[in-house]
Amino acid sequence: MKGEAGRPLLAGKTLALLFEKPSLRTKVSFDMAMYQLGGHSIYLSPEEVGLGKREPVADVAKVLSRYADGITARTFSHETLRTLAAHSSVPVINALSDLEHPCQALSDLLTIYEKKGKLAGLTLAYIGDGNNVANSLLLAACLLGINFRLAAPKGYTVSEEVLDHGRRFADSSRSQLQLTDDPHEAARAADIMYTDVWTSMGQETEAQKRRLAFSGYQVDDKLLSLAKGDALFMHPLPAHPGEEISAGLLDDPRSVVFDQAENRLHLQKALLARLLADS
Repeated sequence: MKGEAGRPLLAGKTLALLFEKPSLRTKVSFDMAMYQLGGHSIYLSPEEVGLGKREPVADVAKVLSRYADGITARTFSHETLRTLAAHSSVPVINALSDLEHPCQALSDLLTIYEKKGKLAGLTLAYIGDGNNVANSLLLAACLLGINFRLAAPKGYTVSEEVLDHGRRFADSSRSQLQLTDDPHEAARAADIMYTDVWTSMGQETEAQKRRLAFSGYQVDDKLLSLAKGDALFMHPLPAHPGEEISAGLLDDPRSVVFDQAENRLHLQKALLARLLADS
């Protein structure tokens, strides 16, 4: 998808973009993906739909299934996605929930593969909050044989449910899954250094508490120096320089952050073609 000109694989197809949370990369990349594949997207804002408030989630799923060929949903609660999928007769894509961010993880894997030429056997160090991005990266890494290390303060690591799945995947792929509260331990000899914001949307009231908890977890040049000399630095954006990263790190030669952002488009074109194109 990235290396070839757009083909009208989705001509006549429509994708509903059902968003409870604002977005730059997710909204634009899915919209452009449909356009480049010859299809069309319709953006539905929180005010227009009132998902689960103005109208039950199940009813929204049933109605959109009559109009659109697929639904991309960006929601606060993962249960909303489960309900949409249970009552929809068309594919439902998770464009972010409080549990996972799988499209981001898939795009990250594409970026790593482009830069390193492989996935299995690499070591990815994730520094920071055990949030939805961390969950999806952990599961993806363990599925594909990438060694995954997560450094987070006590009380901010991933859930036991995600860990259980990750351990089973790691056993099958023979990768290593390591949790620690020491970012230096996680960073040592890593191939990829990854971080995300300390406070996600919906957690604004916890911002000051989280700044204190994560004060020793900033990814800066000193921490990056513990990784391999050719290590990649990754971040899903938006970033907060001065908090989870030091100033200027996004434009560091080791940063592939904007490649990640671009690859959201190409990965989602492939995903949409797989799900929506006529066989």
